[in-house]
Amino acid sequence: MDFGLNDEQRLFRQTLRDFVDREIVPVAREWEREGRYPTEIVAGMRELGLFGLVIPEEYGGLGADNVSFALTFEEISRGWMGIAGILGSHSVSSWMLAHHGTEEQKRKYLPELATGERRTGIALTEPGAGTDLQGITTVAKKDGDSYIVNGTKMWITNARYADPLPVLVKTDPSATPAHKGMSILLVEADSEGFEVTADIGKLGYKGTESCEVVLTDVRVPESQLLGGVEGRGLQQALSALETGRINIAARSVGVAQRAYDEALNYARERTAFGGPIGDFQAVQLRLAEMAVKLQSARLMTYWAASRMDEGVRMDTESGMAKIAASEAAMELAADSMRIHGGYGYSTEFEVERLYRDAPLMSIGEGTNDVLRTVVAKSLLSGKAVIR
Repeated sequence: MDFGLNDEQRLFRQTLRDFVDREIVPVAREWEREGRYPTEIVAGMRELGLFGLVIPEEYGGLGADNVSFALTFEEISRGWMGIAGILGSHSVSSWMLAHHGTEEQKRKYLPELATGERRTGIALTEPGAGTDLQGITTVAKKDGDSYIVNGTKMWITNARYADPLPVLVKTDPSATPAHKGMSILLVEADSEGFEVTADIGKLGYKGTESCEVVLTDVRVPESQLLGGVEGRGLQQALSALETGRINIAARSVGVAQRAYDEALNYARERTAFGGPIGDFQAVQLRLAEMAVKLQSARLMTYWAASRMDEGVRMDTESGMAKIAASEAAMELAADSMRIHGGYGYSTEFEVERLYRDAPLMSIGEGTNDVLRTVVAKSLLSGKAVIR
């Protein structure tokens, strides 16, 4: 049993850490306040090849292992969690295309997605369907050698830059169960009737857009049906969301790490009653508890990522890691704010931003309560065993 990173992973992490400290940490608070899109940071991620993380080398990607995948989102989120969202949705979609696309689709899109020349996202959620994806109402009706798509999608990250945008639709609305009539279409950005209509305001998760997308009589060639076969869309999306949960867990670890770092540094530097507040036992106990939660979340995230590298189905493991890490991120952000006192509530300190970013991780890629039921059902059925 080895709890350490290998030499390649350590070098990769150091490269990421240097990039984050140089390009993201100095500007994150100011750019977030200004609502400025991080164009320069995106360019830096392209230079590092990060848009090709999950894309096989034969298509020009890095073909990175899943622990390195997790390290990427941890380090970027330590600097600015919103930036990780730009890469996260792109990676989930690229993974889905690499694993489920036809060879023609892979060769058409993956090389440019790997370099970041193209970017992508994934359109699943609707105004009336989030966790219950089988309740979507976006419909694609066959018309000759094309589909005509009508519907609305919500909370779409990278919507203004995604080309193509994979869209979950119902190709057979009458199918029972509903998932047998669901498919994914790769909708190109210049399609007539495809419109990004609004940017949704958010508490945190700034730096990347979250949009409403409306599709009105959008004609999509049948060659854009992911995998070339109808009725597999929900399975394709859910398999990709396993990587998405590793992504969210790792983002959570990054936010938790930054919250811990800020609290530790503040406890050393802030003085009260004649000495640093880190001398107070109450502060020491809080810091120790933060360290325990942080490292527990990190190890569970790496464990789930390594299990995925073993090629096993790991919806239980990724769900457990996402629950543990996202809860830790929220707890550490709040604890760091408590240690900072009044300054933790100020926009001049990093903690306030971390406190706003952390809650999203308990919602994204499956709410924690829903994932708890997924884990519990796996345990009760015997599909997953903890011992």
